[in-house]
Amino acid sequence: MTRDPIGKRILAVDWGEKRIGLAVSDPSRMIASPAGFIVRRARKRPPVARVIARAEELGATEVVLGLPLDGNGEETPRCAEVRAVAAEIEKRTGWRVSLVDERFTTAAARRAVKELGGRPGERPGDVDALAATVLLQQVLGR
Repeated sequence: MTRDPIGKRILAVDWGEKRIGLAVSDPSRMIASPAGFIVRRARKRPPVARVIARAEELGATEVVLGLPLDGNGEETPRCAEVRAVAAEIEKRTGWRVSLVDERFTTAAARRAVKELGGRPGERPGDVDALAATVLLQQVLGR
C-alpha cells in the first residue's frame, strides 16, 4: 500500500453478515479513525452503492476490504462475497481495492471496548467500526 497521493484518504471496510464497519485514514495516511457502520438487510443485495457513497463523503479514493479467512488462513465461504464486492467497487469507481486478512480484528476491537469499560454486545456497530479501524491501522503501519 503506497501513501500516494497525499490528501487522499483510504476507507477500510469490515464486511459482516449483519453490519459493515467502516474506518477512514487521515489525509496523510498515517492514522485510522472509525467512520461508522452500515446495517445490512437480510436477503438483500450487498449495499455496495452505500459503501461507495460513504467513501465519497469521507474523501476516500482507495478501499481496503477485510478478507474473512479462517483461523488457519484458509478461505471461508464469505470470502467469495467479499471478493465480488471488491470487484464491483473497482468496476464502479476505478479505485484501487485491496483485500487484507482481517483475522482477529474483531477480537482486538472487542478487547479494546472491554478495556475501556464498555460492553461490546451493547453497541455491536461500534465494535464493527473499531474492527475496521484496527484493520486500516495495520495497513497504514506497513
